[in-house]
Amino acid sequence: MIIVDNGSDRQTQLVLEEFSEPLGERCLLLSSDRNVGLVRAINMGLARSDSDFAVIVRPHVIVTDGWLDGLFEAADSGIASPLFSGSGAPFPSPFARGCTRMETLTISFSTLALKSEVHMLIGGFDEQLDGGEWCLKDYASRAGSKGYRTCITSNSIVVCGAETIFGSDVRRREQALASQAVYVERWGAGRHYGVYFGHGIEVDSLADAVETILHCARRGHRFTLLLHRKQASDFCRLGWNCLHTSIELKILSRFMPQRDLRRAYMLHPDMVAVQGADEEMISRSTAVIPFSKICM
Repeated sequence: MIIVDNGSDRQTQLVLEEFSEPLGERCLLLSSDRNVGLVRAINMGLARSDSDFAVIVRPHVIVTDGWLDGLFEAADSGIASPLFSGSGAPFPSPFARGCTRMETLTISFSTLALKSEVHMLIGGFDEQLDGGEWCLKDYASRAGSKGYRTCITSNSIVVCGAETIFGSDVRRREQALASQAVYVERWGAGRHYGVYFGHGIEVDSLADAVETILHCARRGHRFTLLLHRKQASDFCRLGWNCLHTSIELKILSRFMPQRDLRRAYMLHPDMVAVQGADEEMISRSTAVIPFSKICM
């Protein structure tokens, strides 16, 4: 166990010393005279870790029975997040029905597991970025560029209380915007694609297309797949509804699918219409690109 005391007050320091001392060599207490920032404090701890996996747990998190085994199993692919519950959960459950593990780019420093070889290969988190979304997406993208995967598992559950927030809201927003700009410069801007394959397309013939969509989701793009009822059922049968949290299935009405298509694009003006078949279903007033042009 490694505890990082990030410039806390004397009373907290005494509590940490009292806790860690009886543990002897099983616990390492690292201390900083001042608050050096969340990301740098986390990197301090990771730099001293010598186990096969490193798990980050913030002070506002309470773990549950069996949480570590499930997290280690998921982290074997690279990076893993548990399922968060409680009033301070950083994001709601992203799981589709029947899924227990999904790839994702949405993770949190609240609790996170890393395979140690990932840290050894790509280094620590970028301390120039924010202590949240863009720093984490950057790290997951760096890991992904080396073949590692980032996922979230429902086989590990932790409970989040209220997190203590330091600094001004204005400063945090400025840092988030600056970090977003750096991320986009490094990895490109993500787009939202609405993909319609066509009524007559058999799902079993879409394996290559789905692999392309998954590859693009790993690069930060978002997909809404507009499927007829049988197609959606077949996607679930093949487990394709559990691939990535940035891939969402939307079932079209049995009797008025064209109306649902038009409504989907109207409700999401940022969504790029993608047509994978020649049949005329998407409104001619909607700009459409062929499937071969996604993620370009």
